[in-house]
Amino acid sequence: MAQERMLKFVTVAKEMPEKRDAGARAQDFDEIYREYADAKAAEQASRCSQCGVPYCQAHCPLHNNIPDWLRLTAEGRLQEAYELSQATNTFPEICGRICPQDRLCEGNCVIEQSGHGTVTIGAVEKYLTDTAWERGWVKPIDPKAERSESVGIIGAGPAGLAAADALRRQGVQVTVYDRYDRGGGLLTYGIPGFKLEKDVVLARIAQLEQGGVTFVANCNVGEDLSFDAIRGKHDAVLIATGVYKSRDLEGEGADAAGIVRAIDYLTASNRKSFGDEVPEFDSGELNAEGKRVVVIGGGDTAMDCVRTAIRQGAQSVKCLYRRDRDNMPGSQREVANAEEEGVEFVWLSAPRGFVAGNGVEGVTVQKMRLGAPDASGRRSPEVIPGADYVEPAELVIKALGFEPEALPKLWGVEGLDVTRWGTVKAHFATHATSLPGVYAAGDIVRGASLVVWAIRDGREAADAILAYLTQPAQVAAE
Repeated sequence: MAQERMLKFVTVAKEMPEKRDAGARAQDFDEIYREYADAKAAEQASRCSQCGVPYCQAHCPLHNNIPDWLRLTAEGRLQEAYELSQATNTFPEICGRICPQDRLCEGNCVIEQSGHGTVTIGAVEKYLTDTAWERGWVKPIDPKAERSESVGIIGAGPAGLAAADALRRQGVQVTVYDRYDRGGGLLTYGIPGFKLEKDVVLARIAQLEQGGVTFVANCNVGEDLSFDAIRGKHDAVLIATGVYKSRDLEGEGADAAGIVRAIDYLTASNRKSFGDEVPEFDSGELNAEGKRVVVIGGGDTAMDCVRTAIRQGAQSVKCLYRRDRDNMPGSQREVANAEEEGVEFVWLSAPRGFVAGNGVEGVTVQKMRLGAPDASGRRSPEVIPGADYVEPAELVIKALGFEPEALPKLWGVEGLDVTRWGTVKAHFATHATSLPGVYAAGDIVRGASLVVWAIRDGREAADAILAYLTQPAQVAAE
């Protein structure tokens, strides 16, 4: 059925230019593609085996009731399917687009394990929520009763936004403070638009604003406003800053022009897509066009960088990773997508230094081999002596991951306990920190992780904050 509709789509596309004006053609395309999307979603959803042990649900951090909303989709009960999906996931349209389903729900689908190809859960989730927005099924935030208590949330990323949504729906007064001029955090400025369209993120932020959440943009806590001032204004505070400190590289020439951080590169590209003035992009400093690009790293951020560079018109794009493909931390689906787009992966390779003149001219690469397993159980890379070579490059992007900023020092706050890695210490269930009435959620607690985990943390923290606001003395005593 889905294939028949796609054939119709292609046939009409060939015939339409001679028969209809542009507006009518666009309308017909939309109608035909909608038919195809409807049929494809129903076809995939009907493949769900409704197994007795739903491994897909068990491996979803939000424990979404995937089998049931797939069944409802297959039956054509789309609004019910959306509402069931929304019940456990604050932002299903975002997770449907960027979750690494191959490592979570889809990777643990019983049909996938039996060798017949997974149900495309993420695509169906995206389709359901996009349909819900189009048809007006997404319910506005409309608390049954207002509460006098207020909560300050530091960070407008997925954890902070998920908590803001949950708290505001209970009538709590919520103010979100963020360092950027737009909400969304890495959803807005870190993840490329070809993976996550920015209007999708901004629609949720608009929903929060319309529902009564106050956003304070361009606010650097510790500079523009003190942490103590935020605590003084609110009955409880949630720290959801994420982790933005980039891991760095050492070696000869590491400070050469043209060696840039992944976050700076991706932010510039995303700002450009908004139509912002971005001098560093216009000057070529953060623009890959016409350049030989080398990205160093093997995670999802590295994949975002290599695929962005391809779209900017780079002469060539190579990704250096010190282990092999099987040990790469990023999504294998993303690797496959990057290879299809023309990215070359150079496995078992690491930078030893950089060749520089007026700017970077190349990366001195040392070849590696895998030795004995390290403490995590992964085989440790070892240098192969005498196998170094120079990889030419005019732009080198460091995508080695992110670490937490030193918040107690940055904010001048005493008594906020952190771990030896610099993440904020918080109770695993309540997300309460060492400071009364202060909670923490997302990457600032976990370290760099997935958006879906941040959403879960934000929802859990909101529940704990509601309990604290209702019975602060009892909760504090516990």
